[in-house]
Amino acid sequence: MSRSFTYSSLILRVRPSGESNRDVWFLTAEEGIIRATSFGGPKSKLRAHISPFHTGTLWVYYNPVKDSRKVTDFDVHSWRPGIRERYERMISASSLVETILATQGGGGNWDTALALANSTLDALADADETHCTRIMVHFLWGWALFLGIAPELEHCAACACPPASDGLLWFSKRDGVLLCSNCARNHDAAAICPGARRWLAAVENLPSAQLVRYTLDAQALSQARFMTTHLLAGALGRWLSSWGAV
Repeated sequence: MSRSFTYSSLILRVRPSGESNRDVWFLTAEEGIIRATSFGGPKSKLRAHISPFHTGTLWVYYNPVKDSRKVTDFDVHSWRPGIRERYERMISASSLVETILATQGGGGNWDTALALANSTLDALADADETHCTRIMVHFLWGWALFLGIAPELEHCAACACPPASDGLLWFSKRDGVLLCSNCARNHDAAAICPGARRWLAAVENLPSAQLVRYTLDAQALSQARFMTTHLLAGALGRWLSSWGAV
């Protein structure tokens, strides 16, 4: 049985382990989230390559006796230095990482998860501060679709009727669905305008870098952000603090 494995991977988190080693969490296309130890001092080439938000080819040695993994090499394909140049980019990228880790990498179809994460980070690396929130809302909606928890956008989940004349539907935080005004009366629900719903529907299959093609006013963006974050919070059973900073 082979003990050496190769992965297409994204570095999510790096933590010190001992005096000179580091524990690293990767999102891989082959096995989802894995943790491995990177050995080497501050001057080692491998240490320079192992950094959050880097994407590349990962080589790992697995020790079945200790049930441990060791990073033997990492070939970086995307460095994304631009993420660290702006606070808004960095906080958005960190929120993406926390979302992926909290949801265990999505639980399956990891190649799709990796593609969505990479597309988002590529867009963030060059984004101005006004677009970082939009890129992250797009990611959160895509992640909700990936997890299978995204609600129907143009019909009430309870009675299947289309929106009223003003176009509003109401998002129920308890049930994670959109409701008409009649069905939402006994729910803790927030209004979601047609602009927010149309934007989410239009961009759900769009690469993050192409979001500039679709306009979104501040109110619609705020409502889309509210719905996507609370949708994921309901699925997780907890709120991630990093969402509040996006």
